[in-house]
Amino acid sequence: MARLALLSVSDKTGLVELAKTLVEEFGFDLISSGGTAKAIAAAGLPVTKVSDYTGSPEILGGRVKTLHPKIHGGILARQDLAEDQKDLADNGIRPLDLVVVNLYPFEQTIAKADVTMADAIENIDIGGPAMLRAAAKNHAHLTVLCSAEQYGPYLESLRASQGQVPLEFRQACARAAFWHTASYDQAIATYLTASTSEEDALPQQWAMTGRQQATLRYGENPHQTAAWYRTGSIPTGWAGAEQLQGKELSYNNLVDLEAARRIIAEFPSDRPAAAVLKHTNPCGVGMDDTLASAYRRAYDADDVSAFGGIVVLNRPIDADTATQLTGTFLECIVAPGCDRAAQDILAKKQNLRVLVLEDLLTGPTQVVNAIAGGFLLQAPDTYRDDPATWQIVTEAQPSEAELTEMLFAWRVVKHVKSNAIVVTHQQQTLGIGAGQMNRVGSVSIALAQAGAKAQGAVLASDGFFPFDDSVRTAAAAGIRAVVQPGGSRRDDDSIKAANELGLIMAMTGVRHFLH
Repeated sequence: MARLALLSVSDKTGLVELAKTLVEEFGFDLISSGGTAKAIAAAGLPVTKVSDYTGSPEILGGRVKTLHPKIHGGILARQDLAEDQKDLADNGIRPLDLVVVNLYPFEQTIAKADVTMADAIENIDIGGPAMLRAAAKNHAHLTVLCSAEQYGPYLESLRASQGQVPLEFRQACARAAFWHTASYDQAIATYLTASTSEEDALPQQWAMTGRQQATLRYGENPHQTAAWYRTGSIPTGWAGAEQLQGKELSYNNLVDLEAARRIIAEFPSDRPAAAVLKHTNPCGVGMDDTLASAYRRAYDADDVSAFGGIVVLNRPIDADTATQLTGTFLECIVAPGCDRAAQDILAKKQNLRVLVLEDLLTGPTQVVNAIAGGFLLQAPDTYRDDPATWQIVTEAQPSEAELTEMLFAWRVVKHVKSNAIVVTHQQQTLGIGAGQMNRVGSVSIALAQAGAKAQGAVLASDGFFPFDDSVRTAAAAGIRAVVQPGGSRRDDDSIKAANELGLIMAMTGVRHFLH
């Protein structure tokens, strides 16, 4: 008797070619349902509808098609067990040799802006996961395929083994099927949790599955293995970015690129902005009337640290900006676009990685940090600061221009590792103190870097000042205004010092630590 294959797919990619080869080269009989059966029949290939094979019509508008003993008996039967073979014979069931199933496009459905809960629920596949799980469980006796990418290797395996697919291959396909259903269920559970949870509430249960996007040469250091995984079946974020040129991305590149995305998301595209990052910290951020000058201001803020850095831009790269970018060694550049002239200029730097990510604003909805025995989960720090909510706690009050500058500095310091201090003037960073074990050290580093340019500048601190010493140090360097979260028991000491020295001080009431 000919071998039997069940084909039931939502994604029809490669379907007809697979069916044709199964029938014409390997003599398979095919059973199929719904649109899959129509596509196979339209190609002139013999196929039996599931309803004709089972003797049961599709019911409930197609919700019940394959949930039938003749289907699942054929999938789950153990070919080396006499009792199972007798059950098949007694019930007129043929054993299946191949099950090809992929699922309703749930993630594509919920990605639509106008999706309703009813639409999402209707795109939850029931029969498909049941068949995949059953076939994966019984992989000792049949093969299960859940992706068009597996069709070619399966056919090659059939040819190489005279029709007997090796157990190792079947096991690999079974693993893929279980991961496929696990990812599918996780997407549904996540959607339903997000749709019914209170704002900012974290779920009682949380899971994440990913599909390997690339094997990386190594992790943070050469002795550490690493790989890049994307979540969901639809490539989004960095998995959906277009790399126009350059070497493959490394682990550290990707970590830095995500830090770059987070900081540029602070600056709307109504005014050009650029940031240069090194080891996830900004070493220069600038805004100006053109993208080229915004980048130049970011680069000039710390041209020593910029060497070998990551550049992120909030507007598409033009020729003038590209020319500026080729003036030094950079690891990566990312922008929401890159025009043809700019691409030609950047191409002269063959190893320079240039990426286009159209949506630089959308990031992960949860931040995960692995710890021994589990993980920590938190919402990302996407809080949008509004100076209208700040308290100006000093006698000196800021002008509109000074308040705008204070907001610029505050947006940058949010993305500097704690303890963080940022000095800015005219929407350009002048000095950045990052990752010090005490705030006094960060103040000293930032002011030393700013030097004489600190005259009339703004200083932002990601944490409060527990003593007035840093306020006095800032004033002595020429700082005009300070923005900090406040909240110390000794805030009055800092306010008193600011008033004594003629400083402006704003307390935001919001802290942005970045550990």
